[in-house]
Amino acid sequence: MLQGLREYLDAEYNQSIFSRVLESKAQWMFHLHGHRVITGVLDDNQPYDLAILLDTGQEEQIPKLHVKFLYPVESADPIQRLIKIDKKLKSKSLEPILAPSQRHHIKNKTLYPLMQEKHVVFFNLLEGEVVRGLVTGFTRYDITVSMKGGVPLTILRHSIFDLRNKKGRCFLKSFQDIHRDWKTSPVYEPEHAPKP
Repeated sequence: MLQGLREYLDAEYNQSIFSRVLESKAQWMFHLHGHRVITGVLDDNQPYDLAILLDTGQEEQIPKLHVKFLYPVESADPIQRLIKIDKKLKSKSLEPILAPSQRHHIKNKTLYPLMQEKHVVFFNLLEGEVVRGLVTGFTRYDITVSMKGGVPLTILRHSIFDLRNKKGRCFLKSFQDIHRDWKTSPVYEPEHAPKP
């Protein structure tokens, strides 16, 4: 059992970055599969699609599965300098993974200690982008990362290829189901431990 995880999930897990973006009425930059970037104001947050009012005044419908990551437009300059590219991964030309069972999952019990302990981690996305920073929040759908200088960026979980720390330790579900690094966290409390 991880101290505070249940309370965190109750408060945050069913939220979505898109709900927050819709409420903000501000301009955001959306990075889409196919290396396309659009800037606009989210006009409608539908179950599977987004309606984005572009700078041109036109509205465009975007499937949520096409969004890799997003951030407020005022963060564009620092983020574009901070994001690196893994050329080997980019050369694979990976497509969005439609079937949830085939995605590269990260357990909540893995993310929560990484967030609480402020570990620097590296997210590799399907098209080769590398996002380095601290996990500052997560929901069922997305993970928010604070990059260098405290610049926030939100990654959609479906766009993740890998997650590792500085030492190269993998935090994907497939690896952590065996190694269970969350059990070494200070916030881990064995269920059989006597209560004071």
